[in-house]
Amino acid sequence: MTETNDLPRIVVGVDGSRGSREALRWAARLARTEQATIDVVGVWEPASTDTWNGVPVAGRPKPDVEKAVVEAVDETFGAHRPTDLCIRIRAGHPVPVLVDESDRAVLLVVGSRGHGGFAGLLLGSVSARVAEQAHCPVLVVHEPADAGDMPRWQTT
Repeated sequence: MTETNDLPRIVVGVDGSRGSREALRWAARLARTEQATIDVVGVWEPASTDTWNGVPVAGRPKPDVEKAVVEAVDETFGAHRPTDLCIRIRAGHPVPVLVDESDRAVLLVVGSRGHGGFAGLLLGSVSARVAEQAHCPVLVVHEPADAGDMPRWQTT
């Protein structure tokens, strides 16, 4: 029997958005092909203080992220959740957390919010920054134009 630690690992960043649900579908499809495990990573951001004026900056609370990630996994897979899927919730900013997770992965999959063109790059989107810094190949998945555009190989 093969230990889970010996299997290739695909990391997928999930924030509950439609794009991250599509990233989950791609991760599941590729995990089957590569016989890899899936690590679903959600990132919560603690509140911080703006160093310029001392004003608290709202973060994204851990319970909200946990709920969004679990709901995204449940809605994406339903009763067909892959047995080798692990959900991890980490504190920090999404870019360094996902870059860190990519260090031990064969692939990192993230969703795109669909800003498109150069705007997303100029704004420093998470997907663009992760793609630049990751330690493994990165797949940036765009969400379907509408809910009726789900691929035929959909995992649910």
